[in-house]
Amino acid sequence: MGRQRVTDGEPPAGAPLFTELSARRLGPVRRFFVRRPGVMDALVMAVFCGTGLLLAGGARSMYPLDEVLGRVAAERMELWGVGLVAAGTVALAWRRRRPVTVAVVMGLLGATALVTSGATNGYELGVPFALYAVAAARPALVTWWTFGGTVVALLLGGMTELAIQVGAMTLGYSTTPVPGADGAVEVVVEATGGQVWAYHAASVVLPALLAVAIGTSVRNRRLHVADLVDRANALARDRDQQAQLARAAERARIAREMHDVVAHSLTAMIALGDGAASSVRDAPERSRTALDELSATGRAALADMRRLLGVLHGDDADDGAVPFEPQPTAPDLGVLVERFRAAGLPVRATGLGDDVLPADPSLQLAVVRIVEEALGNAQRHAHGTLGVELAVRRLPGGVEVDVVDQGTGVPARAREGTRRGLIGMDERAAVYGGTVEAGPHGNGWRVHAWLPWDEGTR
Repeated sequence: MGRQRVTDGEPPAGAPLFTELSARRLGPVRRFFVRRPGVMDALVMAVFCGTGLLLAGGARSMYPLDEVLGRVAAERMELWGVGLVAAGTVALAWRRRRPVTVAVVMGLLGATALVTSGATNGYELGVPFALYAVAAARPALVTWWTFGGTVVALLLGGMTELAIQVGAMTLGYSTTPVPGADGAVEVVVEATGGQVWAYHAASVVLPALLAVAIGTSVRNRRLHVADLVDRANALARDRDQQAQLARAAERARIAREMHDVVAHSLTAMIALGDGAASSVRDAPERSRTALDELSATGRAALADMRRLLGVLHGDDADDGAVPFEPQPTAPDLGVLVERFRAAGLPVRATGLGDDVLPADPSLQLAVVRIVEEALGNAQRHAHGTLGVELAVRRLPGGVEVDVVDQGTGVPARAREGTRRGLIGMDERAAVYGGTVEAGPHGNGWRVHAWLPWDEGTR
């Protein structure tokens, strides 16, 4: 997973909730440099450049190069040293983007400095700076190959005669210029070349090893922190997904309850209103009865709505203003059927006795809601049907509900609608491991539900 750089106190828009910066406890100074890596790069370049210029430009004043090697040779060494320090400073500006390339270049420049000026001129710091960047950004195999190449280049450069002479002066050994046979000046060094080279090797290898060790440790820590960050962000994403699924499930549950509690009452109210309007002249008493039933159904629907909203509002609801009542059970099946009959639906029902259903209230509620949905569908889609057969049976191993309407006198076809009611019936049956089948049956429509129930294991 990609990691984004944090440039202020808050993560940018679309960034992970958990970042490396938030996972590491950093002081103000380290946090400043982590947020502004360019400042650290500039500081590294300044340290190398300052050290290199001090050594290259001040060597003639610190050591008797003019007396031992001659003024012309000393000036040439100084010019080479300053130029190579400038080149190395520019190369270090790329150490984050091209760490291996920069390390190789720094090794070659350091070897060139030893050959032309006899000293590393700050490259004993520049090469470790580059190797640290390699170890912090690349695998161990690449790091050690780069380490070997750069260190070998510096060690080979330290074997030259000029490097031995300048190294001897640096270590304080006496050096004596002696005219040679051909008129050239030779320098006699008190110490052996092996002693000078050993000191040079130690000054090159030890800082390089320390830089690789620190860089490898930083890389391992970064990988560990990155793994923790990825895991934390994965957990956060899973948590958000679970919350979204929970919200979707809750919306579906609320929609189902709204459909079951209110939609059927509204359907019955519409049917009662149409019946009252059609019989107001010919049968005023029937019209008055239908209006009374319409009013009672509307009040019941309003009470159900207030109860549902009160539950959804939770603590914000006024408990005294929300009338809570028991959920419908087996005795309410007869009341439910009479309501549909009053709305003009010819229902012939069997199995509505209190002893037909098991004593479990949840199972009784599921049966009532399935019957309510099936009769509501018949009332909405089978206008003028000759009859609706409702049968509730208690069978060995479960409860069977069968609702069949005779249709409207035309061949049965797929009924249009949101199918939310069918989904709700299926979900209620699935709670008990049951099934609901709904489809054409002759000229009408049939809803068949099976809810398994074993009294001994419940």
